[in-house]
Amino acid sequence: MTAHNPALNRRLRRRLAIVSTVAAGGLLLVACGGDDMEGMDHGSGSSASAAASTATAVDNPAPGAFNDADVMFAQMMIPHHEQALEMSELADGRASDTEVKALVADIEKAQDPEIRTMKSWLKAWGKPESAEESMPGKHHGSGGMDHGSGMSGMMSETDMKKLRAATGTEFDRMFAEMMIEHHEGAITMAEDEQKNGRNSTAKKLAADVVKTQSAEVEKLQKILDRI
Repeated sequence: MTAHNPALNRRLRRRLAIVSTVAAGGLLLVACGGDDMEGMDHGSGSSASAAASTATAVDNPAPGAFNDADVMFAQMMIPHHEQALEMSELADGRASDTEVKALVADIEKAQDPEIRTMKSWLKAWGKPESAEESMPGKHHGSGGMDHGSGMSGMMSETDMKKLRAATGTEFDRMFAEMMIEHHEGAITMAEDEQKNGRNSTAKKLAADVVKTQSAEVEKLQKILDRI
């Protein structure tokens, strides 16, 4: 008899309708929430990937594969450049030729940033800045080293003392002669890197060294011919 009670049946139908509505609403919320979370996950993933890519670019200024020739090029060229800067600094108060002074400024402008660049490569590659740490017993600055040592064109301490003691035209001539030899050594090292290196960034800098220093050798030779 209860099943045929119209009032009871209406109440039962209302309860069923309410339960169905609540259940449907819950499913909708879950579905929407799932979409939102999925979107958030994708966004976080993209941000993380972008951050990782940025970090990689910052941490490795010479991305891509590298080999021993790339490492050696940077390790040897750093002290080679540093000696060129030391020679250039001596021109202050000693050089008299305007072209020598202009060339000194060019050398400092080019080589100081290149030293910082090569140091950043070695740091990113996890390699020491000094080749002496990799090859105990090898020392630079002990004389004009031959091409086989990888450090050609370096001036000896005796050479540097003579350059420090010179002034005026004598300094200009000595500086030009020494810097030609120094540059020719750097060009040889850079050409070796172009031939044997693997890292594209390092090989590009080597090409820049060849181009820039070859042009400076020509200028220095013209200065020598004139003074």
